[in-house]
Amino acid sequence: MASPAIHFGTSGWRGVIADDFTFPGVRRAAAAIVGHVLAQKKNSVLLVAHDTRFFSEEFALAAAAVLQSHGCRILYCPEPTPTPAVAHAILHLHLDGGVNITASHNPAQYNGLKFSGPDAGPALPEVTRDIEKRAAALKEEPPPAETESNFECAKPRQPYFEQLQRMIRFDVLRQARGAFVCDALHGCGAGWLDRILTGNSVSATAIRTARDVLFDGTGPDPSEENLAPLKQAVVAQKALAGLATDGDADRFGILDRDGSFVSPNHILALVFDYLLETRGYKLGASRSVATTHLLDAVARLHDVAIYETPVGMKYAGPLLRENKTAMGGEESAGMTIRGHVPEKDGILACLLVAEMIAARQAPLASQLGDLFRRAGREFWPVRVNIHLSEDAQARLPERLRADPTEFAGRRVAQINRTDGLKMIFENGDWVLMRPSGTEPLVRIYTETASQAASQKLAEEARAWITA
Repeated sequence: MASPAIHFGTSGWRGVIADDFTFPGVRRAAAAIVGHVLAQKKNSVLLVAHDTRFFSEEFALAAAAVLQSHGCRILYCPEPTPTPAVAHAILHLHLDGGVNITASHNPAQYNGLKFSGPDAGPALPEVTRDIEKRAAALKEEPPPAETESNFECAKPRQPYFEQLQRMIRFDVLRQARGAFVCDALHGCGAGWLDRILTGNSVSATAIRTARDVLFDGTGPDPSEENLAPLKQAVVAQKALAGLATDGDADRFGILDRDGSFVSPNHILALVFDYLLETRGYKLGASRSVATTHLLDAVARLHDVAIYETPVGMKYAGPLLRENKTAMGGEESAGMTIRGHVPEKDGILACLLVAEMIAARQAPLASQLGDLFRRAGREFWPVRVNIHLSEDAQARLPERLRADPTEFAGRRVAQINRTDGLKMIFENGDWVLMRPSGTEPLVRIYTETASQAASQKLAEEARAWITA
């Protein structure tokens, strides 16, 4: 039986283990990647890493063996390694790229493969299309030996920590009047976020640090519903905040001191405002088309630019490298900043939030209220995921090509097709509908001046897209 097709979505190739994501598929993907890499440069050196998921280490060894058998020098990370640490190692060691076995925040039955080039950012579409084409043309080969001792050992932790020391003002952070609780959700953030905090004399405790390939049965997504144990710990310990990272520690989840969940959109805007206040930047930010327009309001307050991109952190990297932006962010809890890696970094994001709390000596809710006041209005984003029937799925492309002048009783002022169908209304409210790049569903994003109105708009969008 032929192995499933290899398709790269928003952030890598992902699939259900033993169904869409298999050992023959991983070996074929690795062979296609090495073909692409060696076409760019002979004698290439690649980093291979993995997360804490079921069989991730074995998948990583299988990929490493194929890459090495085709002529690449391999540096192998024996311990689960966060995606941002992989990105930093590529830059720090001047490597030609990296292969990371991870499905990030996806549910436990998934695994995946991320490929990064020499710039350390997620591979751009033209690269992944070439890899997909090469993979489709390959025949299955006998697997080479897959023994860890066959590869040079990589230890990216210390250089990555040294990089964070340059990015974070730990002298400010140490002035925090209280402690933080870190939640690794059984993923790669365990022993990374909590260790750099305590290593810098910042009071912090950690929960869910042990490996659990079922991720408590909820998955390693730092969503509000998945952070119930963190909420209990924050409230019980009277902590300043809860700081969570997802399965590969590239995404963040933040709880305020009362245990309430703070939207990643709001965190992005608060941190952007804080960076512009404290770092002396005269640069703007990039945000995906699905991300809050509160970032635009912050940019106006500081007289800097906003750059809109399709969904995916891979589009933020070029703007950072061109010195156009101080921060890249997307609503799915992705953030990085100037001078760091062109990849989402949940550890960095959590540290910036902690620093901001220490500097401003105020709860996040108070800080957000102040930002709304300065912006002149409130911004409340909502995201809804919907699974479509086969009929609705078949009609989806035509539905998203619609060009409405009115939607749910609102006059459409602007149509935006950067990624999906986005309708912006005369008062600045908006709705976006787009297929997910990582899961079989459609995402609906809305933003109005109240949570209730945003939820209502999302339900109206659901009815429209399934009609």
